Amino acid sequence: MRHLFSLRSVRATPVEARCALPGDELIVNAIGSFTHAITIHRPRFNVWQWLVQMGAGSRAGWYSYDALDNRRRHSATRIIPELQHVDVGMLFPALPGVTEGFHVLALDPTRSLVLGFRPAPNADPTVTWTFVLRDEEHGATRLIVRARGGPDYSFHRLPKWLGMAAIRLVHFVMERKQLLGIAQRAESFST
Repeated sequence: MRHLFSLRSVRATPVEARCALPGDELIVNAIGSFTHAITIHRPRFNVWQWLVQMGAGSRAGWYSYDALDNRRRHSATRIIPELQHVDVGMLFPALPGVTEGFHVLALDPTRSLVLGFRPAPNADPTVTWTFVLRDEEHGATRLIVRARGGPDYSFHRLPKWLGMAAIRLVHFVMERKQLLGIAQRAESFST
């Protein structure tokens, strides 16, 4: 069954790529915006459970390339009850053992989760990462994910023209793996 997941598209439709999503208003003058999407054959609630437990270290992982974003610790393959509660302000650590990462900026349970990276407490986010769940026919869910970078965002301190090209490639590779990982988990495991 693994090969079926690798053939799935994570391409957002033109409408999805252009539509306003929660969190867009947090970075008005984005220097870059990337939108991907996947259809998952499970109801929204089942997909939501995998989203709210994301994060490295003591959390469930990012469901992507664990060697890169979770220091070789495997992402969870089950729902972890103690990670199902999420509030605005919570930290989803970027890597195990770090105290920085993505904070929950907004949420609408089972509908949207907006994460953001802030360079300092109470500062405007330099990056937002939004996960939106929409009902599809036959009990399926469309998961739309958008990352936006603000004018102060710098990818590993590279010049903006080079940083944007690098982040576009890196983000696509990592996001594709994450979306496929979420879909596989949600569709394969009953909760």
